[in-house]
Amino acid sequence: MARVVSFRPRRDALTANQQLAWDRRWPQWGAVVAPYDHGPGGIGAGVPPEGQVVPERLDTAAWFGRSAPLVLEVGFGTGTATAVMAAAEPDVDVLAVEVYRPGIAQLFQHCERARTTNVRALHGDALTVLRHLLGPGSLTAVRVFFPDPWPKRKHLPRRLLQPAMVGLMASRLRPGGVLHVATDIAGYAEQIARTGDAEPLLARHEGPAPVSLERPVTKFEGRAVDADVAITDLVWGRLQA
Repeated sequence: MARVVSFRPRRDALTANQQLAWDRRWPQWGAVVAPYDHGPGGIGAGVPPEGQVVPERLDTAAWFGRSAPLVLEVGFGTGTATAVMAAAEPDVDVLAVEVYRPGIAQLFQHCERARTTNVRALHGDALTVLRHLLGPGSLTAVRVFFPDPWPKRKHLPRRLLQPAMVGLMASRLRPGGVLHVATDIAGYAEQIARTGDAEPLLARHEGPAPVSLERPVTKFEGRAVDADVAITDLVWGRLQA
């Protein structure tokens, strides 16, 4: 699969309060994905200098201290929706992947406020996580909410939800598991819909889902709604083997 560099370099410094949350929760709730899975000179190439290194295959039962349905959330931003959804489903474990340390620190803060402990954060690239750390059929759901749209035509190949990535996500879902995507970009929604519908392991989801499909409206999404921007949610189910 060709490398998809789907995220941008950003400021990675923590505020004082974010650093405190990081120091409190990172040792138990966080791990670095290493190495970042880029080609030579790619964004984030090399091993992050801080934190533990996850093994080739992640033992989520040991990390969470139980066996439970596992949800992978890719690119959770500030973690607001992640913490709310995790708190609403305490019997589900959420593995949240983000490349920006401030977002992870904010997720820890939200989880502390919600008093939820069923979230673990991976600092790194979701492609590496899906390729190397999670086995086939290991996930009950994959969530991708508001991925970077890369609106310029020359940057469209950088969009995360390309056919190969969707196929990889589908392969990590157990039969009956769901891929849930949300975007506020009409053109990207159309592309994602075509890509998901063309994936042979997936079909449009109907009926009850194994995890909640209800998303809280974040400040970011609220601004889009106030501006009369349409929000598109797309859900596919993994077909039976």
